[in-house]
Amino acid sequence: MSFALFLIGLALVVAGIAWAMVTAGIPTLYIGITCLIVLGVGIMAAVSKTRTKD
Repeated sequence: MSFALFLIGLALVVAGIAWAMVTAGIPTLYIGITCLIVLGVGIMAAVSKTRTKD
């Protein structure tokens, strides 16, 4: 459950970043690259924080 909440929060953060970049007039290629990087780092963080301890 916490993994899903983490991903929902990450999606909101990425949407906010993308919206801010569109408002600033940054080209869509750079917006897409930035969003992919943030999503990748966010998913890695979510997996590491919600992984069960051995």
